[in-house]
Amino acid sequence: MTTVRIDRVLLGSPHRVWHALTRPDALAAWFWPEHFDTTVTIDLRAGGQYRIAAGSPAMAVSGRYREVTPPKRLVFTWHWDGDDAESLVTIDLVDLGETTGLSLRHELLADSQTGADHAQGWSDCLDRLPSWLPAVASG
Repeated sequence: MTTVRIDRVLLGSPHRVWHALTRPDALAAWFWPEHFDTTVTIDLRAGGQYRIAAGSPAMAVSGRYREVTPPKRLVFTWHWDGDDAESLVTIDLVDLGETTGLSLRHELLADSQTGADHAQGWSDCLDRLPSWLPAVASG
């Protein structure tokens, strides 16, 4: 089993970052590149499901929320369509004043799933987040 960990400091409050992570329209706007035509559905509660799907290229990831503690912690399962493996993602947010510390841990990755690919994928996603934060309402 492999674990990926990524830490970032983002300009904005934990509420603003939480909004970007948990509102379907916000998440669809930054998670994947715009040309992916991303759609997102979210039932934001412990036991609720989410799905992030791209039209082009056709791909999707889904899972269930295990912990929803606004605006501090989000824990959810991660399952790619067409893959048997399920893993676990934990995102912790820490208020640093005018910035927010984001700590992402993606664990229980099967041996067939490379940590390097997941680390690159999460880095690519999180690289797009700062440009969307100013446009997101502070919720």
